[in-house]
Amino acid sequence: MESVVIQGVELRLTPPDEMRWQWVGRQELKRQLLAAWAVLDEQDHALSPRLVGKPGVGKTTLASAAARALDVPLYVFQATMDTRPEDLLVTPVITDGQKLRYTASPLVSAMIKGGVCVLDEGNRMSERSWASLAPLLDRRRYVESVVAGVKIHAHRNFRFCATMNDDASTFDIPEYIQSRLQPQIVIDFPERDEETAILQANLPFASPRILHYLAVFLQRAHEDDQPFTVRDGINIARYALKLGASDRGGLDVKKHVRQATAMILGDDALDYLPGEVPLEQP
Repeated sequence: MESVVIQGVELRLTPPDEMRWQWVGRQELKRQLLAAWAVLDEQDHALSPRLVGKPGVGKTTLASAAARALDVPLYVFQATMDTRPEDLLVTPVITDGQKLRYTASPLVSAMIKGGVCVLDEGNRMSERSWASLAPLLDRRRYVESVVAGVKIHAHRNFRFCATMNDDASTFDIPEYIQSRLQPQIVIDFPERDEETAILQANLPFASPRILHYLAVFLQRAHEDDQPFTVRDGINIARYALKLGASDRGGLDVKKHVRQATAMILGDDALDYLPGEVPLEQP
């Protein structure tokens, strides 16, 4: 594991995440994110946007694709209600030899290496933890670790964004943090052709028939403001295909998708399944 020394303190870095997820369609959203991260002049600095949308609409996938476009390492930090400031920055660890060792979080590792940090589900995190990031999210671009006693400045190539779920199980972000997490990029449900393309990209081994069937299901659910996303469609398709593979009669699209939908989303979701399996895309 790579280490660096900052102000006489050795920090062991967290390795980057390997995510080769493909962003399909909606290139305008990718352009907006990359524009937020652009630096136009020595007096300019990158913005720290927040990506907002329902769970499963592709917020982390979008950030991963943008990091790949910049050709920099990607670091993902999963925020929770229990996330502490030291979890976000530097964590002390007692080694087998009873020595104290400091480990840099994915966020601090991205700062040091000049990568992209995605703070995933940031509005599940408390204000106390957000406060530790205030100087990072403005022109100062540093954090201070009380645990390790060091001030860590961000590499000029460091980029940050936070994903935030649009649901009821989250905290309100304090205004002084929201003013630093700009712009807000809203990721909504894809259009039908885009949703079909996303299903195809994630399930290249599935027949167009089952993918089109699920695209129709998802669009019907969106029209009724149901929270089902393309992630749900991918999971339903995967499980339906596995059920079909284990059935002597082979895959029955309508039967196995119905069974998979009920087991993944519940019986209420069955109302949005089409009555018949389309033979081909219109």
